[in-house]
Amino acid sequence: MLKVGLTGGIGAGKSEVSRLLVEQGAVLIDADRIAREVVAPGTAGLAAVVDAFGEGVLAEDGSLDRPKLGSIVFADAEKLAVLNSIVHPLVGARSHELEEAAAEDSVVVHDVPLLAENGLAPLYDLVIVVDASPETQLDRLVRLRGMTEGDARARMAAQATRDKRLEIADVVIDNDVPLEVLQRRVRDVWAELVRRARGASE
Repeated sequence: MLKVGLTGGIGAGKSEVSRLLVEQGAVLIDADRIAREVVAPGTAGLAAVVDAFGEGVLAEDGSLDRPKLGSIVFADAEKLAVLNSIVHPLVGARSHELEEAAAEDSVVVHDVPLLAENGLAPLYDLVIVVDASPETQLDRLVRLRGMTEGDARARMAAQATRDKRLEIADVVIDNDVPLEVLQRRVRDVWAELVRRARGASE
């Protein structure tokens, strides 16, 4: 098994790369999706969040009101640390379960937005960084996601710097390119990942 960490700045195209890797045969473990699952209605995770932050973080249907919780924790580093102390261990445990269920010769890709920020590179055999220029990121966020330029710049500034991400990269996929070029690049990277996975399982 080859454990790959995949990351990239907002708007760099990480989700597109993860989709292309799955098409090639990767087992994808998506940290963001798992983070939503572990605080779904009826879970111990949601109960712990309500214990910590009160019933006010629930929507009318009993699910977590993410915007409301976000407005609380992103304005207060201590409260954000409390939330992370609840959610991160649950995400880690679920990720481990999914990894254990994968076949021995699998390429398991962990899609982790905050891999650089949280110092997680040592957990993986290989780290792939999807890279794009700040201009490209800004254009995609405004044009494709409908953000204002101010919001987009704030989101970009809240993440690790481009240099910090590139420092931890074993493989860089440059995504300042048309989709068909990106597809070729991902296929080339996939061939290398498969070769490494075979070597690791022998």
